[in-house]
Amino acid sequence: MKFHLPLLACALVSLVSAAEPPKIFAGLLEKDIPVSAQVGIVLPPPEIDKYVAKVEAAARLDSKWFKEFSAQAKPGVPLPFHDKLGLTKEEYDEYRKLWAKREFKSLEDVNLLLRETLGGAWTLVATGSASAISNLRYHEKDDNFSSPNGDLKRIEDIKADADSILGAWTGNEWKFEEETSLGKTKENIALGRFEGNKYGLVVYRFQEVSSEGTRIVDKSLAVRFVLGKAGYLKLPAKSGRPDQPDAEAPAKPAPAPKPTPKPKR
Repeated sequence: MKFHLPLLACALVSLVSAAEPPKIFAGLLEKDIPVSAQVGIVLPPPEIDKYVAKVEAAARLDSKWFKEFSAQAKPGVPLPFHDKLGLTKEEYDEYRKLWAKREFKSLEDVNLLLRETLGGAWTLVATGSASAISNLRYHEKDDNFSSPNGDLKRIEDIKADADSILGAWTGNEWKFEEETSLGKTKENIALGRFEGNKYGLVVYRFQEVSSEGTRIVDKSLAVRFVLGKAGYLKLPAKSGRPDQPDAEAPAKPAPAPKPTPKPKR
């Protein structure tokens, strides 16, 4: 049986484009549908600063105790009360009330787009300051992300406490870590959703520390987006199908941070 090359090529393209997104994106992002998102930070009311200053002052008075006390506490949430924190019980209670009022503050509006790449990998194409995550590729077969720095391996799933900086959310996380004679390199990405299933979340962090302990690079991103059709960008449908708008080409992603070259042996 003979096949005409153009028809065969069209059939192959059709098969590739029909691929379903990996399970990790299920309920978060649809393939080739751009969504609006915000890069932001979480901030409590400014009134909390006076209590933070008191704790910092107490920590300087007894840094050894504070380091040991902090190490025993649950990471990512406020320290439990102790009379050596520099706060009275009433001040500590007020501090916790202010912490509970923290909010996600948008710093920049960006776009996100889940796209399948050649070879069957998947990428989150992002604009603006979130473009660093566009350099990562998810490989469903190995359940890992690859970046110019190396492979990010799947680690323990996230179930963040309501008192954590971002609040209650669940998700999956991948991590790359390398230590050489020049220093340490860490890269993480996490995908998930906030409690209540209204917002999705992408968290990315890249760190590079020299062998002397000097912080060379420390880039952190928290990208929040509305789940479902409410978050779809309202772009003109060139194809004539209002349910599948044609996405504008995202901005070219910025180069991913790369660790210092390793010395030749």
